[in-house]
Amino acid sequence: MVKERRGFLKKLATAGAVASVGAVAATAAEKKQTQSSGGVVVGHSPKKEILYKKTEAWSEYYSAAI
Repeated sequence: MVKERRGFLKKLATAGAVASVGAVAATAAEKKQTQSSGGVVVGHSPKKEILYKKTEAWSEYYSAAI
């Protein structure tokens, strides 16, 4: 019974060590990604950003501004 308990504890310690190394590696990769982008989420959006849409109101504004 003592041997079974020791074997279980060895397996548990090994699994815990592997899990902690994996967690540290994931945290380091995440930290590296946010540092390289300056904290800004970088990605590709499927939508095209429209900054200006020609309307009558904008035409009046630009003609008055010039």
